[in-house]
Amino acid sequence: MAIDRTATPLIDAPRGLAGVVVTETRVGDVRGREGFYHYRQYPAVELARTRGFEDVWHLLVHGALPGPRGRAAFTAETAALRRLPGEVRTALPAIAAASRVSGPLAGLRTALSLLGAARGLRPVYDIDADRRRADTVAVCAVVPTLLTALHRLGQGLDPIEPREDLSYAANYLYMLTGSEPDPRRARAVEQYLISTIDHGFNASTFTARVIASTGADVAACLTGAVGALSGPLHGGAPSRALDTLDAIGTPERIDPWIRERVLAGDRIMGFGHAVYRTEDPRSRMLRETALSFGGPRVDFAVEVERRVEAILAELKPGRELHTNVEFYAGVVMELCGLPREMFTPTFAAARVVGWSANILEQADDPKIIRPVARYVGPEPQPSVPVPA
Repeated sequence: MAIDRTATPLIDAPRGLAGVVVTETRVGDVRGREGFYHYRQYPAVELARTRGFEDVWHLLVHGALPGPRGRAAFTAETAALRRLPGEVRTALPAIAAASRVSGPLAGLRTALSLLGAARGLRPVYDIDADRRRADTVAVCAVVPTLLTALHRLGQGLDPIEPREDLSYAANYLYMLTGSEPDPRRARAVEQYLISTIDHGFNASTFTARVIASTGADVAACLTGAVGALSGPLHGGAPSRALDTLDAIGTPERIDPWIRERVLAGDRIMGFGHAVYRTEDPRSRMLRETALSFGGPRVDFAVEVERRVEAILAELKPGRELHTNVEFYAGVVMELCGLPREMFTPTFAAARVVGWSANILEQADDPKIIRPVARYVGPEPQPSVPVPA
């Protein structure tokens, strides 16, 4: 068969597109060898230590940190958008029942699609930049309401209406538990949320941008991102890191448990990262947060971390392995009263803001993302066999 020589020349990329630059971004960057990442021009961990969630949300969507007046206006704007449209509220019990086994994150996919239809969201291709920003803010504002409602309905409890007088993080905990959280725990969860808003071109962020490149509406882009996050190779690690602590159980079992896993070549959940070649800066901050609470669980986690690094140095010299964000995130969220099935949904409640910033940036580029695959199947035939 003749070879088509008119097509664009193919460029081979490494598996998983590792190291391939696919676009330019002003949202942020991850410097894995330095153990550093930033949102816009600000160190992300420093933002988590010094600013509130609404400030960083404003930075990601509008490109600048707000002053006092801007903060008050943006906080009031987003808080007023937390309530669900009637069509979505009515459908939530059925969505929760259908996703009872798979959990709130699966339910969020369906709920976001319905929300987009109920809000009448238009394709980003057909609307201006201000309308796109308004759409992302409106959808992000209701994600905590959706997640907590789906969780409570799945537990046989009534959803709790959002409050406009609470911060994003405090309101999330309030809707989840039914009790106004103490400021210390609300702040700990807020710092976790800020630290996970964005983190480079991970699978879910890239998915959101691919969909945005088609000109689809904001809800469609975010639904696709949630679908990518639901994969076990992307989301779900905070609860699995706690499962590791549970599996070890007691201090005297730490060394034999770790040695067995290392020698078998098994992955130790909560350790290692696809990008960082040094300590994950998010883990460092969350360790500090966990230590501020203290207690046996925290002491045990710190000892497990110490022994994993020591045993790896002994058995696999030259191979560094440090805790990633999930290890201490699980500890902190447990200390703050979040159930394990809500760890990854909580991550989504933060990352939806980062996805939105990337959607807005991608929507400014009229070029659709359309790579190709190299065909390696059987040689095409000139005709289809006649049925016998």
